[in-house]
Amino acid sequence: MSRPVPLPRHHPISRAWLFALLAVFWLLQAAPARAAAEGDTYDQDSIVKEAERFFGETTEGLAKVIEKAFKEQGRPVGYIKGDEISAAVTVGLSYGKGDLQLKNGPSTRVFWQGPSVGFDLGLNASKVFVLVYKLQDINAIYQRFPGVDGSLYWVAGVGMNYQQRDQIVLAPIRLGVGWRAGASVGYMHYTRERTYNPF
Repeated sequence: MSRPVPLPRHHPISRAWLFALLAVFWLLQAAPARAAAEGDTYDQDSIVKEAERFFGETTEGLAKVIEKAFKEQGRPVGYIKGDEISAAVTVGLSYGKGDLQLKNGPSTRVFWQGPSVGFDLGLNASKVFVLVYKLQDINAIYQRFPGVDGSLYWVAGVGMNYQQRDQIVLAPIRLGVGWRAGASVGYMHYTRERTYNPF
């Protein structure tokens, strides 16, 4: 009478090797997608250098504000470099224009206008550097972006707040004396053409 052949026992290390192989396979699959995503966005050093060139000076506050935006929002897909003029007696209006540049994408002119809450009286002109997040279609910039309440951040003469519509987030950065909160309360309307109607 033949004796039954015992089934082989699985050694514990074989299961560990299986998990390791699965992990390596997952990393290899995810790497191209991660590289493609990073290829369509700006890294922090590039944004800091671009902002410093735009404002014409290097400040600790500017680097800290950009660092905060990267920690909270990640890598931007683009930025707007522009000029803004505001007039206020506590509550006022802001008008601006600039160029939107997407990473590996087209550039386009944008205008914006909207109600603002200011900390100074009279007229104020300033440069504005706007970080742009999750903008898949460049034409989607042309709409109203409400200010995110409580997002105002200020350090060493540099201010930033968030504006958001659906998944798209804009982070305007302003530098210098006389900076106002912009759309920290209210909204900014981005348009293709200049208009003096803020609503």
